[in-house]
Amino acid sequence: MSERSTSGNSVDRRLLGLRRLAYMSTVLAFGQIMFGAIVRITGSGMGCGDHWPLCQGFLFPPLQRPDLIIEVTHRYIAATVTIAILALLALAYARRAEPGVGGPGGVLRSAILAALLVLTAAVFGGITVKLSLNPYVIVTHLAIAMTLLAVLSITVLRAGGWGFDGTRSASPRTYRGARAAVVLVFIILIFGALTANIAGANVSCQGFPWCRSVLVTGDPLYIQVTHRVLAFLLLFHMIVLPFAIRRRRESVLVQQAAWFALGAVVLQIIVAAGMVELQLPPTWRSLHQAVGTLVWLSVFTFAALARYSQPTHPRMADA
Repeated sequence: MSERSTSGNSVDRRLLGLRRLAYMSTVLAFGQIMFGAIVRITGSGMGCGDHWPLCQGFLFPPLQRPDLIIEVTHRYIAATVTIAILALLALAYARRAEPGVGGPGGVLRSAILAALLVLTAAVFGGITVKLSLNPYVIVTHLAIAMTLLAVLSITVLRAGGWGFDGTRSASPRTYRGARAAVVLVFIILIFGALTANIAGANVSCQGFPWCRSVLVTGDPLYIQVTHRVLAFLLLFHMIVLPFAIRRRRESVLVQQAAWFALGAVVLQIIVAAGMVELQLPPTWRSLHQAVGTLVWLSVFTFAALARYSQPTHPRMADA
């Protein structure tokens, strides 16, 4: 066994506990976002009234209405995410003296940021309820949740997850392409949230991929059309990337991450087409946000793998 392989296995074992907690926090955060779509689609956002953090004045309210059950379940998942991330932070802090945990590029710094973000998301959850589901606050809340998911992905990678073994082979061009995809996906997510929450936007354009009929004009239509145009730009960009990466002979891990991200984007386009053309029932429409979240996680993780696979230089080491 080579020295690099032996060292890599040692790092994997040392960070195993942190990696497991990071993975668990990521899965829970993903589920929280997905369940948030169910809350929105079923109209359960005010199921607990304007009470926060309690629900109808109770920590464990009587489960008498579907909207209350859905909303309070969403809150319980949020509490579980918070506990998992705080546990991750506590473990990272306790092991901060170990290589790969404290200092630049270590697990501790991203765990601290994740903890700050999850607490910020909780505050915005309360503001969302107090402002009776203001659409722009909802969009901000989602943006914070997606940023948290991205930070957790970085934490997983720094703990030796996503298959990363410390080898460095990706070129700056690959990272630039992946970074452009991340920016595109984030903007698409924002416009998707606006489409879902601004009155009339989700029904303004009938037909896919183009509008065969327009039911609502003005800003709602512009929001949805912009969302669609950017989604197709992302698709074309992601189709090119894996082939370019293969020509550059990047590592197998980076190539696999690029192909997985492309698959997630294609799946999201298919789900979007089905949602519009087949008029899927409300519960199935949550699939659109679930796959959209998968697109974000997969594209961001691909970009993170490309970034951390580049030769180290001072600016990157401090990130």
